[in-house]
Amino acid sequence: MKTFYVNKQAQANGDHEVHREDCIFLPSIENRQYLGVFNSCYEAVKEARKSYPKANGCFYCSRDCHTS
Repeated sequence: MKTFYVNKQAQANGDHEVHREDCIFLPSIENRQYLGVFNSCYEAVKEARKSYPKANGCFYCSRDCHTS
């Protein structure tokens, strides 16, 4: 199980990226929201979409949940 966060600041395309706690692109403390501990990025993205409908998995740490 991994701990996940969502970036509070949207990317240029409007996506809010979901990151694992060990991601090299994890946003600063001020710019991230704790999502919880999940078995997969799919569960984390689902949780993030409650606050950010355009949540998307990070290409680097949650690639299975990343959409173009």
